[in-house]
Amino acid sequence: MKPTLKPGLKYTFSYVVPENKTVPYTYPESPEIAAMPKVFATGFMIVLMEWTCIQLMAPHLDPGEGSLGVHVDVSHSAATLPGQTVTVEAECIKVDGRKLMFKVRAHDGIDVIGEGMHDRAVVAWDKFNARVAEKAKAAGVGA
Repeated sequence: MKPTLKPGLKYTFSYVVPENKTVPYTYPESPEIAAMPKVFATGFMIVLMEWTCIQLMAPHLDPGEGSLGVHVDVSHSAATLPGQTVTVEAECIKVDGRKLMFKVRAHDGIDVIGEGMHDRAVVAWDKFNARVAEKAKAAGVGA
C-alpha cells in the first residue's frame, strides 16, 4: 500500500442500471423475491459502492494487493429503475494501517438513493487465496 492512500481522496463513478441488477434477479429461485418489483436491488447498490471504493484505491495499491469489504452501514432510501444512471461518490475518511473507512453516497439523478459508511481492508492476494484454499480443503469443497 502506497503512502498516497490517505484521507481526503475522492472518487465518483456512474453506472447505468440494467434489468438484471433488479431485485427479482438476486434470488430468482425464491418465489417471494422473483415477484418483487424490478427496481435496483439493495445488494447490487452496495456492491456498486464497493466498486467505487475499489477504483478510488486502485492507483494507491502495490502489485499483488487488493481489498475486501469488511463492513457496510448504508441506507437504501429510494427506488431506481432500469435505465437510470446511478452515480456513487466515495471519500476516504480514515486510514488505520491496512483498514480504510469510506463515506459513500449514491444518487440516481432524481433522488439520493443510498448513503452511509463502508470499510475495506487491504490484502495481499497470494496470502488471502492461500487461506481460502485451506478453508476449502477443511470444508471439503472446491475453491
